[in-house]
Amino acid sequence: MKLWINIGLSLAMLALCVWLVWPSAETREQLGHVIDNYSLAHLAPYLGAYVALLVVVQLCRALRWNNLLAPLGVRIPAAPLLAISSVGFMAILALPARLGEFVRPGLLRKRGDLSASAALGTVAVERVIDGLIVSLFVFIALAALPHKESWTMPTAYAALGIFSAALVFLAFAIRRPQATVGFCMRLSLLPRIAPRIASVIESKLLEMVRGFDVLRDRRNMAVFVVWSLVYWTANGLGVWVLARAFGLPLSVVGAFATMGVCAVGIMLPNAPGLIGQFQYFTLLGAGLYLGFDATNPPVTAYLFANLHYLMQVGWYVLCGAFGLASPYVSFHDLWSVRKKVASPGSGGETAVDAPDPG
Repeated sequence: MKLWINIGLSLAMLALCVWLVWPSAETREQLGHVIDNYSLAHLAPYLGAYVALLVVVQLCRALRWNNLLAPLGVRIPAAPLLAISSVGFMAILALPARLGEFVRPGLLRKRGDLSASAALGTVAVERVIDGLIVSLFVFIALAALPHKESWTMPTAYAALGIFSAALVFLAFAIRRPQATVGFCMRLSLLPRIAPRIASVIESKLLEMVRGFDVLRDRRNMAVFVVWSLVYWTANGLGVWVLARAFGLPLSVVGAFATMGVCAVGIMLPNAPGLIGQFQYFTLLGAGLYLGFDATNPPVTAYLFANLHYLMQVGWYVLCGAFGLASPYVSFHDLWSVRKKVASPGSGGETAVDAPDPG
């Protein structure tokens, strides 16, 4: 039931965001004339710089996972780690309701290195740290706005508060896992409503807490944060580069604000492929600094947001395809993970032996 509710929310988000960013008749008339002004020769240097930044993003985002797995006694060689991560990132982009988040832990379980629940715990830490970094970017960038909208600072405080609370939960969970998980379960009222389901969820959560062990490992945690800062810095610079390609006077601070607003926006129940959602939140962030309405942007801003989306989608699909073509991940592995995610009673706890590509 929860799965279908999430899918319904994702489809509703798809419809809403596509409606919000659908170009007006006037914008459609102007598009052809404006596109003619931008030749491939003009865009090529900007696109080259953007792709170079995407390479940095991909490497940092994938390789940093080893620093979360190391405290659990797991270290994956770079080649299979890149393949698994690339397929997982493609799944996050493609699947609705954040179902893609289960793919990387599922593929890791498939190798027999770690249980899916423990691997999912490392992904939870990754999401919280990413959320904190992005929230800080958004908070600083929105605080620097000369003319603030009524919703900007409350939104910035709310995002920062949510991820700070999640970090507090992680800190308590690694010190007193049983008490922390038990308190959260009682707070949800699930033990009273469905005791058997609550018992299963509690055991899975306790297993997932194993993935929080990186918080005890200062060295690996510090390296992970450095990887993450480089990853998000390259992301923000990519937004700035693309904005320059279309002559948009977006400052570096404005580019990081745009990246942050977009990142927070797509953490909501995501539309399949992030269609419309990615463009709307990109335009919303850029509009705060450039003074336009996200639902009626200038044609150049509309082109910028859509090219940003297409480059991101194209990149992650290409990398995911290379991952599937590698000897480290197969369609069979991906299908097995899909069945585990779709199965209500599946926890993915039993490591399934897979042929060692090495």
